[in-house]
Amino acid sequence: MSIQDHGDCRLSDVMMMEYFRGVIAPFCAALFFVSLAPAAIAAGLVTGSGNPGHMVGRLWARLSLWVAGIDVEVEGRENIPEEKSAVYACNHASQFDIPILYQALPIQFRFLVKQELFRVPLLGVAMKRSGYIPVDRTGGKAAMRSLMEAASRVREGTSIVIFPEGTRSPDGRLRPFKVGAMLLAIKVGCPIVPVAISGSHRILPKGSLRVRPGRKVKVRIGPPIQAPGSMRQMSKNVVTEEVWDAVRSMLDPGNRPD
Repeated sequence: MSIQDHGDCRLSDVMMMEYFRGVIAPFCAALFFVSLAPAAIAAGLVTGSGNPGHMVGRLWARLSLWVAGIDVEVEGRENIPEEKSAVYACNHASQFDIPILYQALPIQFRFLVKQELFRVPLLGVAMKRSGYIPVDRTGGKAAMRSLMEAASRVREGTSIVIFPEGTRSPDGRLRPFKVGAMLLAIKVGCPIVPVAISGSHRILPKGSLRVRPGRKVKVRIGPPIQAPGSMRQMSKNVVTEEVWDAVRSMLDPGNRPD
């Protein structure tokens, strides 16, 4: 066998291993969650706090990213407000954004989660015990109750992570932010910290079940933007545009809108 044949065989073996790794990574992430969720539930029951559950979540994220071979590079951690709760506004292009944020943000925080997920067995209980906040996206009084609950958590010192696009981007490019997503920070008057994730779309695109392993993801955390503490329409629009511009400026060119 020639040197070239040996090289071709090694390349083929590597490609097969990467493909296999990509196929099993989502199932491993699910398996890790099922294995660790009881610990998060038990910790929530014993302590009455979501903090231990958050630590379990970080362990789940670390294991999931390791299996998928994802390297998370973080810039701007010095912009995280010290000893002060904030709303972290992040772009959303992949299911892996959640473990990526667990890895990138070295603080206690909670996600706003669509309420339908709270009906999923085990997942819903784990999220509830960990302090995640259900969001009713139908609007009206139910949506306002969700906003009030989230605002109460922020005032008590818990930071919140939101995805202002409302759903995952289908092509990895930043989509417009929904003005309603900014209401939480405006109502509380807390800082909004822009967060940009570049590269997660290539790992697990929307609608795909196979992970593309061995990728590097960049997370950039920008300086806080102070919300005006007013519900005026002008404030909502101005703040939304300012946060969107901040996230856009931190994204790699391939993730920016045309």
